[in-house]
Amino acid sequence: MQIIVVSRHLKAAKTIAIMPRHIAAVALAFLLIVFATSAMFSWLSVRFRLPVVEDLLLSLQNREAKKNQEFLSNNLNLMATRLGELQARVLQLDMLGDRVENLSGVKRSVAIAEVKDGKGGPLIPLPLNPDELQREIDRLASEVDRKADDLAIMESHLLEKRVRDRRTPTTLPVKSAALGSPFGHRSDPIAGVQAMHEGIDFNAETGTPVMSAADGVIQSASYHPEFGNVVDIDHGDGLVSRYAHLSRMDVKPGKLVKRGETIGAIGTTGRSTGPHLHFEVRMLGVAQNPATFLKQNMEFAQLKRR
Repeated sequence: MQIIVVSRHLKAAKTIAIMPRHIAAVALAFLLIVFATSAMFSWLSVRFRLPVVEDLLLSLQNREAKKNQEFLSNNLNLMATRLGELQARVLQLDMLGDRVENLSGVKRSVAIAEVKDGKGGPLIPLPLNPDELQREIDRLASEVDRKADDLAIMESHLLEKRVRDRRTPTTLPVKSAALGSPFGHRSDPIAGVQAMHEGIDFNAETGTPVMSAADGVIQSASYHPEFGNVVDIDHGDGLVSRYAHLSRMDVKPGKLVKRGETIGAIGTTGRSTGPHLHFEVRMLGVAQNPATFLKQNMEFAQLKRR
């Protein structure tokens, strides 16, 4: 770029050539001047504490401090909320654990850290800083996990107990019946000699439904010279219940039956003097007193002996 300068003091026009390097040099000089002026003004302001600059710096500091305080306050509120949720969760798990413990009969594991000397006194809570809050949150989270694991174990034991209870012959095999001969030694009703009676007799009219005393699988359903029509139910672990002298059998071997399901009807088949159900419970082939199992049922205590 060229600039032509014309003046009455000059005898001829003068041409000035401006190169790009000249423009760059001017721009750089301008920036240096601005920077130096700003730096000097800032130094003078700090050195002599000019009110305008001091107010500006204080305003910036206060604004930054306020942002930091709000951020810290929000984090503390979130942490406090999380802490409260974990504390409530611990209380819920404790109450649930107590109920499950009573139902299952399984004691919860007690960590060594929980076994402490007796202490007491008024509660005077101290404010927690963020680090203390985080440590308390971590501790409660770990406690929640441990209690959840304990409950899972207790739930497993409770399910096992329910399964065992379902397979234990505690339900009356006959409703509205009268008790006949009990378990033990008696005078045989036909031969008239002392003999062992390995079950309990339930006296009722012929055709009265007979029900399974517990969940199980029909082991056999056949005719026996002494028991007549007899059904044996396998409840697992060597436990078998027997229903004899039936007038009819409504099940076949291999059938799954549930507690209270009808398997036949009272009769007087086999070696019998009248309609009744001969009910036995055997463990590994050895006769057990059925009353030991049936006593768990309140209805059994209400039966009258004939």
